[in-house]
Amino acid sequence: MPQWKNLATRWRGRVDNSVEDTQSYFAGGWLGRGVLLILLVYLLISALVGWYWSQEPDMFPVQQQAQQSAEQKQRQLVNGYTTVETLKTVASTLLDKPGGYISNDIAPPGIWLDNISNWEYGVLIQVRDMARALRKDFSRSQSQSSEDPDLAKAEPLFNFDNDSWAFPASEDEYARAIRALDRYQARLSDPGQSQAQFHTRADNLNNWLGDAATRLGSLSQRLSASVGQVRLNTEAAGAPGVVPKFDEEIYETPWLEIDDVFYEARGQAWALSHLLRAIEVDFADVLAKKNATVSLRQIIRELEASQEPLWSPMVLNGSGYGMLANHSLVMANYLSRASAALIDLRQLLSQG
Repeated sequence: MPQWKNLATRWRGRVDNSVEDTQSYFAGGWLGRGVLLILLVYLLISALVGWYWSQEPDMFPVQQQAQQSAEQKQRQLVNGYTTVETLKTVASTLLDKPGGYISNDIAPPGIWLDNISNWEYGVLIQVRDMARALRKDFSRSQSQSSEDPDLAKAEPLFNFDNDSWAFPASEDEYARAIRALDRYQARLSDPGQSQAQFHTRADNLNNWLGDAATRLGSLSQRLSASVGQVRLNTEAAGAPGVVPKFDEEIYETPWLEIDDVFYEARGQAWALSHLLRAIEVDFADVLAKKNATVSLRQIIRELEASQEPLWSPMVLNGSGYGMLANHSLVMANYLSRASAALIDLRQLLSQG
């Protein structure tokens, strides 16, 4: 074969190989670009869904909700009905809001949404406290009285782990607790039976208000620690025969937990404001007799003021007198005032 023909054959082979390599390169490049594009679209959709799921539920009219429920289910609006209906609605909001119950999600976008998860936990704390008060105080005439069977089922179900994904899932247990509350409510409103009771006494109410005041006081301290606090160690104060120590300790919320505490406080304030409005309805006679109605309404006003929209894209943590706002300190102000008002309200209820 002539030398020039051999060179031409070798050149054509190299060209063919180059074309195949180029086609493989572009095919691989388009595949990589396609995967990257799909990933970007997924992340964008997840971000939009996550933003929608992160919206805190609006407040609802407590008395109107109870009236509509009684009419739809053909039940009598007796004392205690509004409180139980409000507790059911608050708990159901955790399950029925956009995205449903998010705290136990293990996939995007729910697993990224720590703000609304902490809000849910705050609401759940108040739901647990009221469920315990219903079982321990409101439904029993005295310490030797038998507890209501449905309330005895509801309370431990609400105290189930808040982040269990399956076997069983948290929302399944909470749904069972809501159904138990509904059975108690149905018996409570039935004039033909006398097993379910709701006692509107000042001492019963005072016990639950004490728990609420303690919750708000603790939250105020945790919120205030966003800028760091120097506190005296008072653990040994008041103990007989012990010389009190006045050691100073610095309490400061870790930077990554500031928004967690803030949204937990928002959730507790949201739930507690609804429950207090229900108490105002069911304990109207007790509050009027103690001249405590105005005090209760002031507490509700402070809690509702803490629910104003947060216009910042993140929870700011400026110093106390710095150029930037400190949202935790603003929230702590509302909750500490509500806690102090709860203490005053309890004193009114304790007076003869």
